[in-house]
Amino acid sequence: MTINIKKCTLEDLRRLQEISYETFNETFKDQNSPDNMQVYLEKAFNLKQLETELSQPSSQFYFVEFEGETAGYLKVNTDEAQTEEMGDEALEIERIYIRSPFQKQGLGKYLFHKALESAMELNKKKIWLGVWEKNEKAISFYKKMGFVQTGVHSFYMGDEEQTDFIMAKTLN
Repeated sequence: MTINIKKCTLEDLRRLQEISYETFNETFKDQNSPDNMQVYLEKAFNLKQLETELSQPSSQFYFVEFEGETAGYLKVNTDEAQTEEMGDEALEIERIYIRSPFQKQGLGKYLFHKALESAMELNKKKIWLGVWEKNEKAISFYKKMGFVQTGVHSFYMGDEEQTDFIMAKTLN
C-alpha cells in the first residue's frame, strides 16, 4: 500500500477544484437542495477562489495519493487565514476531503497526522475545526482523534443557515 502526501501548488489548481466539487457534492448533496449546492460549489470552489486560497501564505494544501492516484486533500489555516478568530496559537483544519473510492483506507488519519505535524512544527497549542452537526461520520472520526466540541458557528449553504460544531484538541 503506497501512500504519499504532497504539497499543492498553483499548478494543481484544476485538480484541486475537481476533487473539491466531487467530494463536497458526494458528501452533502442528499441533505441539501440542488440550488443551494450549486450556489455553494460555484462560490467556494471556483478557480479564482481556490487560487486566492492557494496563494495565501497562512494556508497550506496537501494532496494524499493512494497507489499513485490523488485520493483527496487537506487544507490547514493559521493566523489570519483561520475561518474563526482563534488566535496565534491555533491551527485550523478547514478541509479533509477524501474521494469516495478511497474512503475506509485510513487516508483521513494520514491527513489528520499531517495537520498535527504542521501544528507541532509551528509550535501551535491547539488544533481545531468546524464540522456540520449532521455529518455524524466526520464527528465520530474527530472524536476518535481526540477532539471535543467547544462551540458552534453558522455555515451558509446557499441561502440556508446551518450549524457547524467547533471541535478542538489541545496539543502537548
